[in-house]
Amino acid sequence: MPYKERSIEKQYFTIGEVAAQFKVAESLIRFWETEFEELRPRRSKKGNRLFTPQDIEVFRTIYHLVKERGYTIPGARDMLKQKGGQLKDKIDVIQSLEKVRGFLVSLKKELEVSGKADSE
Repeated sequence: MPYKERSIEKQYFTIGEVAAQFKVAESLIRFWETEFEELRPRRSKKGNRLFTPQDIEVFRTIYHLVKERGYTIPGARDMLKQKGGQLKDKIDVIQSLEKVRGFLVSLKKELEVSGKADSE
């Protein structure tokens, strides 16, 4: 039986890694941690925050509501309590559509460049 190499996924991310992923300040993550009870990362023995992929999904939902949709913090908190699961699905669809759109835009640019080169 051939050896299958498994992909190794990180189980925990530091606050710096999460901040870099979303291009926000670490202080914003700490603040949102106090404002949203759904966002509760684990702590190491030293007291460092350790975010699981599930914590990052919760943070992604909060980020989408507050930064992208313009909700206030109390409004985002209410929305999370009412439609938490539905929101995650909608955000996933929006992100996949944005990726498709980005691919199509880059493809269009490539076609325009190759079309100009052919006509010359």
